Amino acid sequence: QVQLVESGGGLVQPGGSLRLSCAASGRTFSIYVMGWFRQAPGKEREFVAAITWIDGVTYYADSVKGRFTISRDNAKNTVYLQMNSLKPEDTAVYYCASDRIWRNVWRAESYGSWGQGTQVTVSS
Repeated sequence: QVQLVESGGGLVQPGGSLRLSCAASGRTFSIYVMGWFRQAPGKEREFVAAITWIDGVTYYADSVKGRFTISRDNAKNTVYLQMNSLKPEDTAVYYCASDRIWRNVWRAESYGSWGQGTQVTVSS
């Protein structure tokens, strides 16, 4: 089993930045891909970005491309989501997820392990 713990959420003004972290523990050797998803009230969980654990290949949702950057630190077993130029529509609970293979990484069903989420609110 892999355990994931997110941190770094909070309240930020439009145009501001936040960096989310996701620390992995447990059977981290089994991780091949890690992803970030978000869920706003009344909406379905939405893909944000994904990264392969070994070689850092990335994949982004069109809605965040150019504003968000996913990265990882293998030594710390941590994946990050740097969020710039934040908009009110980015407000959501952000979840970290992991799985052992790369398959349809934009689908939540493709991930076997999930964190508890961290709230991001973009408001003036």
